[in-house]
Amino acid sequence: MNNKKRNIGVGRRREKRMAMAKRGFKSLAIAVSLPLSLTLLSMYLGSSLHTQQHADYYDDDDDVVVVASTKPFWFTPSWVLHLMCPASSFLMGISAWMVWADGGFHANPVALLLYLAQIIFTLLWDPLVFGLGATRVGLMVCLGLFGALSGCMHVFRQLNSVAGDFTKPCLACAAFLSVVNVKLLFV
Repeated sequence: MNNKKRNIGVGRRREKRMAMAKRGFKSLAIAVSLPLSLTLLSMYLGSSLHTQQHADYYDDDDDVVVVASTKPFWFTPSWVLHLMCPASSFLMGISAWMVWADGGFHANPVALLLYLAQIIFTLLWDPLVFGLGATRVGLMVCLGLFGALSGCMHVFRQLNSVAGDFTKPCLACAAFLSVVNVKLLFV
């Protein structure tokens, strides 16, 4: 009889663990997919604004021809930027989820404010720089992004050391975006 009670207790604990794992997986999926999808939407909007505003058309015997803009050979390909931004967003989603899972956003509300500021700056940069061509404003946004990420790294590290470490590649990405932005100012 005692052995049956023990087996029932083990089964209930296993069910509780499975339910917690399912909830954890759902919250992780939301924490990663929401900022990632917003970043992808921002990149799409930035690229669609860019093609609408910066393509030069001219009429030659009733044929419309698109003149491609020339870029210097040392300029970073756009696919590198469009790969780095979602990767950074993915890592920040994971680190924010780690902080949230440890109760860090309730313990230190500044962490949530810095994370939200980082998301806003990330979403603004691509449409401003590539869509509207506002490279000076984009540089200010990039510096704000770097500051928000630095704050996230500092606060996240206090709450969860792994989450703080996950923000380091995102800081490198923001620094690289700043360099690209500075190059765009002088092209």
